[in-house]
Amino acid sequence: MTAVTAPALATGHIGLNVSDLDRSVDFYRRALGFEQLAAGDADGRRWAFLGADAKLVITLWEQSDGVFSTETPGLHHLSFQVEDIEQVRAVESVLRELSVRFVHDGVVAHGEGVASGGIFFTDPDGIRLEVYAPSGAESAPAPSGAAPTCGFF
Repeated sequence: MTAVTAPALATGHIGLNVSDLDRSVDFYRRALGFEQLAAGDADGRRWAFLGADAKLVITLWEQSDGVFSTETPGLHHLSFQVEDIEQVRAVESVLRELSVRFVHDGVVAHGEGVASGGIFFTDPDGIRLEVYAPSGAESAPAPSGAAPTCGFF
């Protein structure tokens, strides 16, 4: 049997089901700085494409009721990487102005003694989100000890 080599894959975009498209578009634009690249409404089926520098990052589909559930299989959390911890803190400041609910209080490390870390919060539908930097969080607390901070929250 010949081994098959998988192609190099990169995440293209993330599609999220939302309950109120206008509210979600506003949140992702204000909180994370995304631009609305496209939107549509055909027969009550509303959607929006968001991104940065004309690159699609998130698609929003208004086709859900209720809030995000950790009780069913599916998305655990959506993570965004920034260059440094100062950028994480800048996003944190904007989120605090918007009264966003944080999972942990401020910047936390991904684990004890780990350099990477960030902030964990939820969008208006309760979808769990993270903004992190690969280094700079060495002195930040690690809420789960040696276990991954982004795990059970």
